[in-house]
Amino acid sequence: MTPQLLVTIAVFAPLVAAMIAGLSGRRIGNLASQAITTGALFLSCAIAWTTFHGVIWGDWPAKFTVHLLPFINIGDFQSNWSIRIDTLSAVMLVVVTSVSSLVHLYSWGYMAEDPSKPRFFAYLSLFTFAMLALVTAADFMQLFFGWEGVGLASYLLIGFWFHKPSANAASIKAFVVNRVGDFGFALGIMTVYWMFGTIQFAEIFPHVAEFADKGWFFAGHWFHAVDLACALLFVGAMGKSAQFFLHTWLPDAMEGPTPVSALIHAATMVTAGVYMLCLLSPMFEYAPITKNIITVIGAITALFAATVGLAQNDIKRVIAYSTCSQLGYMFFAAGVGAYQAAMFHLFTHAFFKALLFLGAGSVIHGMHHEQDMRKYGALAKLLPVTFIAMTIGTLAITGLGFPPLELGFAGFYSKDTIIEAAFAAGRANPTALFAWVIGVLVAGLTSFYSWRLAFFTFNGKARWGHDDHHVRDAQADHAHGGGVHDETHDEPLADDAHGVHGHDDHGHGHDHKPHESPWVMLVPLIVLSIGAVFAGFVFVDYFVGHGQVEFWRGAIYNAPTNHVLHEAHEVPELVKYSPLIASILGLAIAVWVYLIKGNERLGAALAARNGPLYVFFYNKWFFDELYQATFVRLTKFLGDLFWKGGDQKLIDGFGPDGVSAASYAIGRRTGRLQSGYLYHYAFVMLIGVAGLLLFALVKFR
Repeated sequence: MTPQLLVTIAVFAPLVAAMIAGLSGRRIGNLASQAITTGALFLSCAIAWTTFHGVIWGDWPAKFTVHLLPFINIGDFQSNWSIRIDTLSAVMLVVVTSVSSLVHLYSWGYMAEDPSKPRFFAYLSLFTFAMLALVTAADFMQLFFGWEGVGLASYLLIGFWFHKPSANAASIKAFVVNRVGDFGFALGIMTVYWMFGTIQFAEIFPHVAEFADKGWFFAGHWFHAVDLACALLFVGAMGKSAQFFLHTWLPDAMEGPTPVSALIHAATMVTAGVYMLCLLSPMFEYAPITKNIITVIGAITALFAATVGLAQNDIKRVIAYSTCSQLGYMFFAAGVGAYQAAMFHLFTHAFFKALLFLGAGSVIHGMHHEQDMRKYGALAKLLPVTFIAMTIGTLAITGLGFPPLELGFAGFYSKDTIIEAAFAAGRANPTALFAWVIGVLVAGLTSFYSWRLAFFTFNGKARWGHDDHHVRDAQADHAHGGGVHDETHDEPLADDAHGVHGHDDHGHGHDHKPHESPWVMLVPLIVLSIGAVFAGFVFVDYFVGHGQVEFWRGAIYNAPTNHVLHEAHEVPELVKYSPLIASILGLAIAVWVYLIKGNERLGAALAARNGPLYVFFYNKWFFDELYQATFVRLTKFLGDLFWKGGDQKLIDGFGPDGVSAASYAIGRRTGRLQSGYLYHYAFVMLIGVAGLLLFALVKFR
């Protein structure tokens, strides 16, 4: 087969599988639906790795585009459905299909008891197709199609268990928040078309430099053309990749099944914004103001999510905030001009974050769908494979490695490169230096909350025994007050209180001994563990090292003045050691709090104080409350005003309802004249005749 045909099959195989499972799932049954969708994903994955090898090391063209059919052609506006392949899209094809295929396989075990498996697997495959359409787009219109496609699919997957009100609310929240970002994204596309007269990437990128000094006067202000377009496009990336201000949907997305969480957070929806920034590097390189904004927003996002992750007790929410924090790293890497480092962290992050989420799903499955970490403990011996896999994932996300030997887990190579690049850029840009300080601080916080999760789950004493349920209920009844509440119940809890029933994917409690997951769930963990260990070591030289020019082949653009990635390799030794020092410090504090002192004492004491900082972090900087008090209430007020006041009273009152009421009143009163008596009618006729005679006498006198 030709490369063009292979990549076409890779993109559309998940769509065909989704259509078969979604439309014929009840007819062909659960097993056939699962087999078709999973098989299609593994086929796409095999082709993706073949494409990756062929484009970079094989005899495939370094760049090529497959033109499939016209999409939208109106006057000068031309958009065709195409598949664009270069190193950047090849990397994303590998990331998306690898994680998605393993998630499909993992779901065979995790969703074994769910009666709606064909629908679930159809949604998963539809999600994957939308992401593949996004990463292979050759113009802004197809990019927007994939952008909205993953938004739709995420809405369906987050609200998959639609019988749960919390799942419905979370899916709507994700959809609405992303529409806010997508509004800016759409305006950005319009601005690009206004500037260049085209939306084709191949026609825009060579001419960006011509607009470097152009702009518009509006309301007495000068707006730099490229900066304005990039700023609007970045708003879309903020929503899709859950950056600060538009991040609130991401933790609530945990209401969906755990495989969905892994797919959204590791390989698809949340990485779309990072990919877009790197894809549009020829534009962002000429948008210095927007790049500084991206750097600041990314750094603040990393700090915000890390601080919130310190205080969460739902195992999936901790990992969700971890994703949000790691996305902040990727964004400020792109903001300082290290696009290759951002893509490298996206690549390694896909392995260890999918590993952590699927590992958490294995724990939840073994704990009979209990998600509250305070009801775990001592699971290392009962879930040995899951324990080893999640430990590897924790080592990878904390970036454990030894700089002198340049040897470590996956996160060591990618995250340290981002931090070093921020320091290098900070020599000439204070904004980048700010990002470096935040990056080092967040490395320590990441280490603390990641090991907190591991120690809570696998070490310490067992807090899941059935015999002590009554004791735990009594503890909950007498738990400390102060306004900090568990996500699922209203009882105030300390860090180690056990009387709360946590999130429950299927609504069942757990009265049985924890157990290891079936092998269909463990095999993906083993494969992802290999990636979490070796992905950084194997690919560091290609992504950000000496072989990067040969690897990227122009898929990412750096302006002639952008030497940040080269300078990142020449930073002082202390800068290279700073992430490791921060991570070890975070680990040491976690060991002291949760192992040496024991979370039953020190952790509980810290939570019991309900100090302002703890309350602030636990309640996620009160963003939900702030948005509820402002945007949500204001929107509801305006909606009620226009609905009840404008629509019902004004439009309907003077329109259809008013005319109807007037007609009814006139008819009701006129109807009283119809008495049915003959002498009444004769009397009326007599008056009429008298009136006519009077008129005639007066008129013709």
